[in-house]
Amino acid sequence: MNVNEIMGLLPHRYPMLLVDRVVDYVVNERILAYKNITINEDVFNGHFPGAPIFPGVMTIEALAQASGILGFLSTGSTADDGKLYLFAGVDKVRFKRPVVPGDKLMLSSEVEAVKRNIWRFKTVATVDDDIACAATLLCAYRDREKFQ
Repeated sequence: MNVNEIMGLLPHRYPMLLVDRVVDYVVNERILAYKNITINEDVFNGHFPGAPIFPGVMTIEALAQASGILGFLSTGSTADDGKLYLFAGVDKVRFKRPVVPGDKLMLSSEVEAVKRNIWRFKTVATVDDDIACAATLLCAYRDREKFQ
């Protein structure tokens, strides 16, 4: 799935679209995607000058976006249908290595549970097969109109 197909599902756009490509997915089960980290990211202007490190919160956001793609694919809906996946919780977060320009940040997410409209995803972000971040994400599947 290329970036145009991703933008057909997610509401995010530059500079907040943090998934470049979906490599593989199984509806209602798992997704593998990636984000290429380049020195051209706006965030590196201030984080940190002379020692650019991709912020951990943005890695979590990239994992959430990959999870949202999986959710949209699993429900057969898109943001254009008036639906959103919103954070409901972030648990068991661990950062294991910094993510820097030149890295290919692999984003893996697995559906652990779905109850009503709350999805729980087990996520892992890796660089060169080394874990950069792992977290359990809770996302609420909601109608967009409630937030306008």
